[in-house]
Amino acid sequence: MFSDRRRISPLTRKFAYLSLGGILLVLLAFWAAAYRHGPVRTAPGGPTATAPHVGISDRDLARIEERQQARDSAVDYNMLNHRLTRLMDAPSMIGMAVGVVENGQIRFLQGYGETVAGSGDKVTPNTLFRWASVSKGVAADMVALLAHDGKLSLVEPVGRYAPSLKLPSGNENRATVADLLSHRLGLFSHANDNKLEEGQDPHLLRSMLAQLNPICPPGTCWAYQNVAYDAASEIVEKTTGKTYEQAVRERVFGPLGMRSASLNRNALVSATSWARPYVGSKHSKPVEVSDAYYRIPGAGGVNSSIKDLAIWMEAQMGLAPGVIPPDVLREVQTGRVATPGELGRMRKFRERVRTAQYGLGWRVYDYAGHRVIAHRGGVKGYRSLIMFDPALKSGVVALWNGSSSQAGGVEFEVMDMIYHLPPHDWLGLDEKPAPEAPDEGNSASPDAGG
Repeated sequence: MFSDRRRISPLTRKFAYLSLGGILLVLLAFWAAAYRHGPVRTAPGGPTATAPHVGISDRDLARIEERQQARDSAVDYNMLNHRLTRLMDAPSMIGMAVGVVENGQIRFLQGYGETVAGSGDKVTPNTLFRWASVSKGVAADMVALLAHDGKLSLVEPVGRYAPSLKLPSGNENRATVADLLSHRLGLFSHANDNKLEEGQDPHLLRSMLAQLNPICPPGTCWAYQNVAYDAASEIVEKTTGKTYEQAVRERVFGPLGMRSASLNRNALVSATSWARPYVGSKHSKPVEVSDAYYRIPGAGGVNSSIKDLAIWMEAQMGLAPGVIPPDVLREVQTGRVATPGELGRMRKFRERVRTAQYGLGWRVYDYAGHRVIAHRGGVKGYRSLIMFDPALKSGVVALWNGSSSQAGGVEFEVMDMIYHLPPHDWLGLDEKPAPEAPDEGNSASPDAGG
């Protein structure tokens, strides 16, 4: 029977060789794609996710300026750069980094000023800052991802997943996980933040919340929290069996390619380039890096470069569905409670912000008729912001090492350009600055709280 091989025609043999060659070409193409995009990562307890196109390497930074010349660009990047350069003349500004995503592409990543006043060490797109309360979106996304996996339910009592959280009248058995992430626990705002800043253990402080007088039944009123909100990190740890930082790194930061992102003080201060904290609205002075809000990482513990914050924003726009699925984004970005007090806090911007709501770890605004998702943050010596339009895949992020809120106007100057609105001096460069407005999570204590 082996003699049958001799009867194979030359045409058949040629076809077989061509088929084998085609298979080899397909395998080589697959290998090249895998090498280019990075290894396949498996999210614990969830779907397989590859590092998406939103993760950019350092060499990509050189291409960003070319994207600014795109015909579909609405942002005047030269004007933006000029405005931010002028902003750095303010005595309260030491260092700052800004990123813009437009039409699904990172088109602007720029550092300004210095990491240390007078040092000459320039802020770059790779300089690390603290996210402060912008970190709350990470915790909300993580919990929503676990709900997406069927590991927990957002409508079940939060006490089932966070044993340290004790509320007045046993309300931890009535408040849901969604109530926790939308600040509807029935507590007065910033409950026990002052004790956290004094060095007390956050787990103990969460159990002490039961001793407070409630202001409303759970789910019926809104009041911003930090210590209580960090029960989200406890939920993640209990559900995954990992530390919060490990779970976040494996599930979102790693797959997104956010190589600089971390959740501890040592990672910040040991970085090659990191911005030192400064306080003072008129003349800034250096301070030590506060450890308080690293101890409640779900509420305010993330560090990263502006590059990685821009990557995070792209994922929130839906550009990394293999890591954060669309239904998870819908869950966290849907407004669940009106926050009219936010309009008062942002009175300077009322011409643009018409309504304000809170979702799960995210704010939802009506910005001149457009739906935008946003958050701000502040801890001692650092400020942060993120604002984007998920429909347009466009938005802005900023990080700075100071306590002045003047720089917060950059999000409105960028969004105005994205929406083709008349220019306005939101940065207060051409007029006497408006009174300082508190940043997200601020309390009356010296540490800004989240």
